[in-house]
Formats: sequence, C-alpha cells, structure tokens
Amino acid sequence: MAAGRRGAGLRLCATVFLLDMAFCKGFVEDLDESFKDNRKDDIWLVDFYAPWCGHCKKLEPIWNEVGLEMKSIGSPVKVGKMDATSYSSIASEFGVRGYPTIKLLKGDLAYNYRGPRTKDDIIEFAHRVSGALIRPLPSQQMFEHVQKRHRVFFVYIGGESPLKEKYIDAASELIVYTYFFSASEEVVPEYVTLKEMPAVLVFKDETYFVYDEYEDGDLSSWINRERFQNYLTMDGFLLYELGDTGKLVAIAVIDEKNTSIEHTRLKSIIQEVARDYRDQFHRDFQFGHMDGNDYINTLLMDELKVPTVVVLNTSNQQYFLLDRQIKNAEDMVQFINNILDGTVEAQGGDSILQRLKRIVFDAKSTIVSIFKSSPLMGCFLFGLPLGVISIMCYGIYTADTDGGYIEERYEVSKSEIESQEPTEESKEQEPRSGDVLVPTVQGPKDVLEKKKD
Repeated sequence: MAAGRRGAGLRLCATVFLLDMAFCKGFVEDLDESFKDNRKDDIWLVDFYAPWCGHCKKLEPIWNEVGLEMKSIGSPVKVGKMDATSYSSIASEFGVRGYPTIKLLKGDLAYNYRGPRTKDDIIEFAHRVSGALIRPLPSQQMFEHVQKRHRVFFVYIGGESPLKEKYIDAASELIVYTYFFSASEEVVPEYVTLKEMPAVLVFKDETYFVYDEYEDGDLSSWINRERFQNYLTMDGFLLYELGDTGKLVAIAVIDEKNTSIEHTRLKSIIQEVARDYRDQFHRDFQFGHMDGNDYINTLLMDELKVPTVVVLNTSNQQYFLLDRQIKNAEDMVQFINNILDGTVEAQGGDSILQRLKRIVFDAKSTIVSIFKSSPLMGCFLFGLPLGVISIMCYGIYTADTDGGYIEERYEVSKSEIESQEPTEESKEQEPRSGDVLVPTVQGPKDVLEKKKD
C-alpha cells in the first residue's frame, strides 16, 4: 500500500510539473517569418536559439519563467523565441552570431543582453532597456528610493548643455548595463558637494564620484569603467566584462569552504584596501575575490597555489604575481604601487608566442578533461582516428615498397635487353656460308622468360 501511495504521489508530482511547464510556455510566443513585419508595434524580448544547442536547452525553463513573470506584472514587454536555424535570414538581420542570443527589440533599435542567464537578471535588463533612456528624479524621496534599489547608477545634474548631449549618447550605448537618471541640484542629497554645474555623478559603494573631463577623459569610457562596484565576487563572466574597463583586477584567490585564518585574512585585506584606498585606486583598480583557482589557472596556464593574490590585466591577458608576503593592507598597497611604477614584472600577455602556448594548453586541457570525464569516449574519439591514420600510412608505405621493387626489376630486365642488342647487330653483319644456319639472337621475350626460370 505504501509503495502504491508513493507511486501515485510521484505520478501526481510529475503531472503537476508538466502542467506547470506547459502553463509557463503559454506566455512565450513561438515566432516565425511574420515577426519581421509585425515586431515594431511592440517591445519584444526574444531568445534566438538552435534546437541542438545545449545552452539553449538549459535556458528554456528559465525563459518560460521570464515569460510568466513579465505577464504577471503587466509588463509591456512581450516575450518570444525564434528558431534561428529555421529562420536564418531574420536571425542574420538582427546580428545573431551564436546561440542562445537574447535581444530586446524596441522600434528600430536592438539591444544585446550579455548578463548572467538568470530569471531576475534578464527581467531587470528588460525593465531597464524598455523604459525611458534617461529617467527623471523629481524629488528627494524618489532619489532615496533609487539609492535603495540600485547598487550602481548615474545621474546628470543641471540643465541643457553639451555635457548632457554626451550623457544621452553614452546612455544610449550603455543602457544595457546600468541605469541613467537626471535631477536638479535641489533634489541631490545634502552630503553631495559639486564644484561646478552641470555635472555627472556615479553613486555606488555608499558614496559618489564626480566625472572630471580633464582627469577621466571620454565620458562614455568613464561610465563603462565606473559601472561596477569597487569590490566584487569574481567569476569568469565578470572578468570577461571587466576586460572592457581597462582596469587592473586585484583578486584574492581563496577556498570559501576553508575557514582557516590565511584564507579569511587575504580576503579581508583586499576588502580593506578597496574601502580605505578607494579615492587613490578606484580609477585604475578593481578589487574582489574568487572561490577556487580553476578559472585563474586556465588564464595563467599554470597551477596557482591557494590562497594567494593575483593582479590581472584582462585587456591584454597580462598578470602580476606577489613579490612579497602580504601580512596587512599596507603590504598590499605597496604591491599595487610597485605594479603602477613598473617595479613588478608583468607575465603572460597576448604575443604570438603566448597565443601559440594558449592553443597548446587549451588542446591539452580539452583532451585531459575528456579522458577524465569519460575514458571510453576519449579512447573512441582519439583512438579511432589514430588507428585509421596508422592503417593509411602503412598502406602507403607498403604500396611504395612493392612499386619500387617492380620498377627496379623492370629496369634490370631493360638493361639486359639493351646489352643484347649490339650482339644481334654484329651477328647480322657476319658473312653466311652456303647452307650453314646462323643462330638467331634471343628476343626480349626470351630474356624475360629465361630470367623467370
């Protein structure tokens, strides 16, 4: 009886799960060729996928949840998906180069999503990009609400100016990453001090920074550098994004499951430097920690001991290893200053030699990972081609050997025939007497038959 109840319970759970999935799918539209003509009437969040793509299959349940959530909150954004292999011309028109590709289509504009493939992050992207490019902050209460909701955001303060035009241009390019607001001077909190107006500010890490055209250069580049918090929990995707900032990334590589003093101490030191030396280093450095050394090892093409500190230049794949033991924040600051003044030698890079080394390392890593995960599959993938190549090489070698022997034998026979030709000519010139028979010279055929005997 108990087993029967458990079986019935499992079947009920499976039925509920399937119904739930079908219910979620009802809020994601399957798009076809008619989408090209009808899309401009609405704002669309579209997943361009391929049926055979593994990452696309992982995204599918998340995408169904996104469709359900957007519908339940009354969002004007419609959620759809398109098989980019069946409608390749439409996918090419939108610049789809890989799968899955997520885009928000708004009028004639198409915005690429490059964040983590989680429900909350995708929905946040849709809200940010589908709304106004520059959102006004009419009151201090609204300003405080935005501060509580967003960890990083930018604000333009002032009236019409060339700086505001640059701000709008930067927002149209970088709205996929962060929020842009505008406000009057009266709305800004009292702790904000402005030397001149108009101004562009970034609010993050419980403080703010003011854009200085002389020190910071291009406004769009400054916004791209400052769109991250000063201290972050690093992963591969985030390091890739930080490559566009041009900043050096100081990382404490630790094992978060290890609660020993050495692991927690290095993390605390990096956090202290990021907090207390923010004004000194925030233009050039990004700080954070990473759990484990697997990803770092692939970047460095070496085995990095944990715990340690490494400084990465993600724009050119250079890195700096510790030249001292880090006991406190002052030691870390001295290490950073030595990097800036060139005392610490950079390793790695993107030279031709390093690129060749990278190709060999990636190939080796791929082969090792295949054999570790599935030895039989590894033997099949690499053993079968090697076996076929070996058989082909053996066949070519043996064919050449036999051919050489036949050709040599033929050359020997030919030389013997040529040696007999002068004898034949000389005997033809000898005088004949009466009825005496002159012996005939053996022809080439006779020579060959004799040689066979």
